[in-house]
Amino acid sequence: MGTGDEIDPAVRSILDAARERSGGDERVDVDARSLPDAFAAAEADGRVPIIAEVKPTSPTTDGERADDPVELAREMVAGGAAALSVLTEPEHFGGSTDALARVREAVDVPVLRKDFLVREAQLDAVESDVVLLIVRFLDEPGTDDLDDLLAAARERGFQVLVETHSETEVERALDAGAKIVGVNNRDLAQLDVDLATFESVAPAARALAGERDGYRDGEENRDGADGSVTLIAESGIATTNDVERMREADADALLIGSAIMDGDVRENTRRLATATEADPAAETDPAAETETETARDTQ
Repeated sequence: MGTGDEIDPAVRSILDAARERSGGDERVDVDARSLPDAFAAAEADGRVPIIAEVKPTSPTTDGERADDPVELAREMVAGGAAALSVLTEPEHFGGSTDALARVREAVDVPVLRKDFLVREAQLDAVESDVVLLIVRFLDEPGTDDLDDLLAAARERGFQVLVETHSETEVERALDAGAKIVGVNNRDLAQLDVDLATFESVAPAARALAGERDGYRDGEENRDGADGSVTLIAESGIATTNDVERMREADADALLIGSAIMDGDVRENTRRLATATEADPAAETDPAAETETETARDTQ
C-alpha cells in the first residue's frame, strides 16, 4: 500500500530516517508479557486500560523532557498504567533502545516498542513485549511487506500492534492477520487529530474481524459482545471526557502520550485510568476547553 506523496513532510522525514537505520546483530527471541491479559487485569481492577507513553519529545510537541525514562515508567505504573510504550526512534523523538531495555527490566507490565519499523532486521534491535507496525508506512519501495514483517515479529515471540487510520487500512491489517489493531486519530497526511476517526472506524473493524475469523468461544470484548480483535485508540486523548468518548466508541484500551508526559506523570495516569464519568471542568470551563485542544494538537 504505497504512501506516495500523501504523508506530511515531517512524517516523511521520519520514514526516510527509518529506512536508513540498521537492526540488531543477532536475532532476538522474546518471552512476551501478554498485552490482552494486562488489559483484562486493569478492567478487573476498575481501571481503564491505558498504555502510557514515555516520549521525550516529538515533531508535534515543544521542548524535551529529560527525566530518567525508568523513573517516568515506574511513576506511570504506580498511577495505574496497564502497559507502557517507549519511544526508540532517536532522531525525531529522542528515544533509544537502551531506554526501552532499562524500562522493561524495571517494570512488570507489557512494554511496547514505539518506533517506525520497516525491515525485518530492525526487529532484532531490542527485546520488547509488543512492537508497532504502521500500515501506511509499509508495502512501499524500501520497506518490507506488512504480512512478512508481522509473521517475522511473531516468530520471534513479539505481540504486534498494527496501526491504522482508515477502514481500508483496518482491512489491510486484518488481511495480514492482525489481532491487536490501533486506530490513530492523527492523520499522517496532514497531522490533524480528530477523535471522530476512531468512532467511525471501530464498528467496521469489529465487523471485518468477525467476518474473517468468526467469533471464538469464550472470547469477549469489554462490553460482553463477541469479537476477535483488540482495538486501541491512539492520539488526541487529553481529558477524562476524551477517555469516556473513546471507551463509549468501543476502545478496549487507549494509548496516551503527551497528556501524560505534560506534568506529574503518576497523577496524569491515575486521572485518566480512573475516568468513569465526564469531567465537568472540561465541559463548562472555556479555559479547560482551550487546554484540551492544545493537548490534542500535541499528542
